[in-house]
Amino acid sequence: MSKMSGTIKFLRRNTVGYMFLTPWLLGFFVLTLYPMAYSLWLGFTNYDFTQPDSTQWIGLGNYLKMFGPVFGLSEFTASTGEVMRTDPYYMKSLSVTLIYVFVSVPLKLTFALAVAMLLNQKLRGVPFYRAVYYIPTLLGGSVAIAVLWRKLFEKAGLVNYLLGSIGFTDLPSWITNPKYALGTLILLTVWQFGSSMIIFLAGLKQIPQDYYEAASVDGAGKGRQFFFITIPLLSPVILFTLVLQIITTFQAFTQAYIIGGGSGGVLNSTLFYTLHLYIQGWTYHEMGYASAMAWVLLLIIGIFTAIVFKTSDLWVSYGTGE
Repeated sequence: MSKMSGTIKFLRRNTVGYMFLTPWLLGFFVLTLYPMAYSLWLGFTNYDFTQPDSTQWIGLGNYLKMFGPVFGLSEFTASTGEVMRTDPYYMKSLSVTLIYVFVSVPLKLTFALAVAMLLNQKLRGVPFYRAVYYIPTLLGGSVAIAVLWRKLFEKAGLVNYLLGSIGFTDLPSWITNPKYALGTLILLTVWQFGSSMIIFLAGLKQIPQDYYEAASVDGAGKGRQFFFITIPLLSPVILFTLVLQIITTFQAFTQAYIIGGGSGGVLNSTLFYTLHLYIQGWTYHEMGYASAMAWVLLLIIGIFTAIVFKTSDLWVSYGTGE
């Protein structure tokens, strides 16, 4: 009886709290947890949303379809006895995405930090420039900007017009040339540096000026102050921004879909992982395979995030003296 009465008292005291939590709990279980669990199950099936009655459990078939080419497989027999072909473009989409992440993230953070340091100076009109530099981040992920970017880098686009006006000839179509197509997407990503810039600027504001004054008295120049004061004290902010950008960049989709024409560009030069996932799920209706790809992407992002956190002990300083 004592346990029962204790439970009743607990519910009475917390009823109002649970009532306020109910919308969030419903959203979490119905819109987040259930879809995740369902997609995990779909990853082990050959689910086609146009023919749901033909869904079969194929075990690791979708994962063999992804990684089969690594082991030299072009086809294999699934648990259902069906012969399945491996995906010849999966590793290409993964390699394109890895190149995109490893190049664009460092460039974006470097550029954002450089601009943040400029805006941290006591100059006239700094608030205006902060707002202006943040605009690309607000607009950069939109379809309109992707279309504009595509027009800028076409054969007859503004970029070639400007380069031609200063003497360059025989200029390529940057968007359709496999050598340069991914570079244009990287450039677009770097251009959207506003959010990282704001975070860096907030971090720079927290560094006491006394450190720089003491370093100047000791004869340290701007370069030594940057590497021995700014970077160490800003390292927790760099860690946060790095993790945030890695997660965001791995999920890039809109730019590749619009600029690459929805197919990954010439020779799949802009076939991002998320774009390939979209094509498999919504063009070929292989939603089971697309679900498996989504879970592999989650695992990849988790691995890279864990590596960053694991190595952060070597370069991140929290001011504890360690």
